[in-house]
Amino acid sequence: MGSIQLKGVRKDFGTVAVIKGVDLDIKDGEFVVFVGPSGCGKSTLLRLIAGLEDATGGQVLIDGKDVTEVGPSERGLAMVFQSYALYPHMSVRKNIAFPLMMAKTPKDQIDAKVAKAAATLNLGDYLDRRPGQLSGGQRQRVAIGRAIVRDPTAFLFDEPLSNLDAALRVQMRVEIGELHGQLKKTMIYVTHDQVEAMTMADKIVVLDKGAVAQVGSPLTLYNKPDNLFVARFIGSPTMNVLSGAAAAKRGAASIGVRPEHVDVSTTAGEWKAKVRLAEHLGSDTFVHADVEGAGQMTVRREGEAALHAGDTIYLTPQEPRVHRFDAAGLRVA
Repeated sequence: MGSIQLKGVRKDFGTVAVIKGVDLDIKDGEFVVFVGPSGCGKSTLLRLIAGLEDATGGQVLIDGKDVTEVGPSERGLAMVFQSYALYPHMSVRKNIAFPLMMAKTPKDQIDAKVAKAAATLNLGDYLDRRPGQLSGGQRQRVAIGRAIVRDPTAFLFDEPLSNLDAALRVQMRVEIGELHGQLKKTMIYVTHDQVEAMTMADKIVVLDKGAVAQVGSPLTLYNKPDNLFVARFIGSPTMNVLSGAAAAKRGAASIGVRPEHVDVSTTAGEWKAKVRLAEHLGSDTFVHADVEGAGQMTVRREGEAALHAGDTIYLTPQEPRVHRFDAAGLRVA
């Protein structure tokens, strides 16, 4: 089992409230991603679950047991950090085996668990190498292997891909997703990258200034954001937000429309605009435009669009896809 529950969890550093009463239910086997901008408290919340930080208030429960006052080594969790934290003088085999060696596990059990973890992570050919002889992605797999051999209740990942280049990040996203499918263990993953959150998670927890802004599946957050913060944070390019006449016409303080939900014409439409920049990516064209009386907007066109800086275009939002928000920034049904 690997259910985790937070009840009113708070964390203060002096007079500064970093985590402001978080309530959260994580089911056994879920892949949950904590996402938000730098300083929102996502890593602190993960450390509170791990027991690496003491909670100022509230409760942390694992499989129904209150572990708020229990040390990290007794919570049955395994954490994978942004820094690989490998021992450079040890082989891959010994790095993976290290937590079992410290627990004085019999050698035959250690060998069996290391072999199984290495096979799962495609590290069988590298067991006798040292970390300095491995790529960044391979080192991260060794760090994950060290967590796997402990057979934890849940895995906690703290921005594990931040040190990798773009291509390796994509590869490791796939590998961690496949690993979750194989192990069927609860995984909590912290990232500031909303693309990672959208592609990996069963459930996303969006954090804003130490509080939960919204919890839901990736598509729920994308299609029905509860507030302007989530609307702007989830999605790349970000959602266009307009106020003034465009919003008043639709009975809202502000409206949001995603770049792919705006129709473009060179002859007529609701908003007249001038193209500032067209980014031609092959599969898509991102058009950045100045809209008369409404400010800047980004529009996504599938494939190659024959638009260039200085062109006059007309934009019309797809009405069923328009998001409405009140003066407090909350979604209007």
